[in-house]
Amino acid sequence: MKFVWRCFTVVHGLMAALFTCAALMLIVIAARAGWTAFIAQWDPASAQSIIEALGLLACAVVAMQIAETIVEEEVIREADVSGPTRVRRFLSRFMVVVVVALAIEGLVATFKALHQDPTQLRYAAELIVSAGILLAAWGLFVHLNRSAEELEPEAMETAKREDVKVQQ
Repeated sequence: MKFVWRCFTVVHGLMAALFTCAALMLIVIAARAGWTAFIAQWDPASAQSIIEALGLLACAVVAMQIAETIVEEEVIREADVSGPTRVRRFLSRFMVVVVVALAIEGLVATFKALHQDPTQLRYAAELIVSAGILLAAWGLFVHLNRSAEELEPEAMETAKREDVKVQQ
């Protein structure tokens, strides 16, 4: 059984490496788009290119955070995401990145719609509203999960001991 567990750890490490590679590629593409906009005429088209580069960077942040979460939770800690404390912490790390990325993408879509196609503003607004709903749902989850943690205080202590593995 330990061999199977090690295989899962290796696969998680590979997934984290692939997320990191994707993030690095997005960073390079965003930097190239930003540089192209910088050396071109500083006009609304250049501004739009910079705004789109920011959207790519937001996606890169999401990919890097997912990679970091996978490495910390599945490779270093080898944590079992079954207790309420571990689930809350794991989902919270992921959700904060997703909500921020969606909000940035919503802003990018808003700027793009304002300058190119105002009929697309509705979709940009829906994206921003969905980020808000996701944030509210996440807050409700954390609130409800906290009461479950109070029934299982030893899980919080276990999670804190696992944090030492990451800090070393």
